[in-house]
Amino acid sequence: MAPVVEVRDVYKSFKAVDAVKGVSLAIEKGQSTALLGPNGAGKTTLVEMIEGIQKPDKGEIRILGKKWQANQDALHRAIGLCLQETRFIDKLTVWETIRLFASFYDLEKSRVSEILEITGLERKRKSYTVNLSGGQRQRLALGLSLINRPQILLLDEPTTGLDPNARREIWSILLDLKEHSQTSLVLTTHYMEEAEQLCDTIMIMDQGRVLDEGSLEALLEDNAAEKVIAFSLELGRGSPEKSDLEGILEGSPFPVQWNHQTNRGSIVLAHFETQLPEFFRFLEQNKLHLKNMECRRKTLDDLFTSMTGRRLNE
Repeated sequence: MAPVVEVRDVYKSFKAVDAVKGVSLAIEKGQSTALLGPNGAGKTTLVEMIEGIQKPDKGEIRILGKKWQANQDALHRAIGLCLQETRFIDKLTVWETIRLFASFYDLEKSRVSEILEITGLERKRKSYTVNLSGGQRQRLALGLSLINRPQILLLDEPTTGLDPNARREIWSILLDLKEHSQTSLVLTTHYMEEAEQLCDTIMIMDQGRVLDEGSLEALLEDNAAEKVIAFSLELGRGSPEKSDLEGILEGSPFPVQWNHQTNRGSIVLAHFETQLPEFFRFLEQNKLHLKNMECRRKTLDDLFTSMTGRRLNE
């Protein structure tokens, strides 16, 4: 069976900015895929090309085996879109807004009631959209993207700016959708936990390229032997000045990710038993004293940092 979304060696530039550089991906029916990366990674541009909003400069995109050219009407009916922010008509109620969108697809009023139930907005059915909270507005936007029972749901940073409770309400709706439908999900996010919770496959993106992809287990298993050592230093009498720390740590036998604001750092060790004593000797030779230290397995954020030298939220 052909993938429901197929992207082949796609490029897209805006003036001097190369937003997407040779990205390929294939998404099967019912599969959920996260495009995980920081702002500016090229995630939104890639999704906009999948949506048909942008045209690639080079490469090919097929949705349900079809190109966008000459197939817009059929593909629009097969896709649902949920963006980071959606503007509504202020003086329409929640019920009227959903009914309006249902009319675009010639759907019965019963579908409006189903969407109210799916999104948990039954009690807000008579509320004007202008009076909804941020989380309620995003649940309404998600409900509208589901109104046509899409085969493919594209979610572009759907929980950015929401508080933790509102974010988890969105997650709950999407997890229920995954369990009870064959809708394929494509999610862009810079939240590591969101990608872990919602998606079967994770594509790590940065500067327009895919750095790695696979299931969460596969991505971390490839680096299972590596351990992250997070530590803080005791600064005081006999220790180097705070302003000198970064320069000293550059001489470490293992690259140190150092946060000068929190006085905390981390290193990644592939051979824990032999390399940790070597790091201790480096600290002793430079009169650096540990305040505390913890050892843990790599996370997606650690994996991204090891690939790029930056954290996902930077």
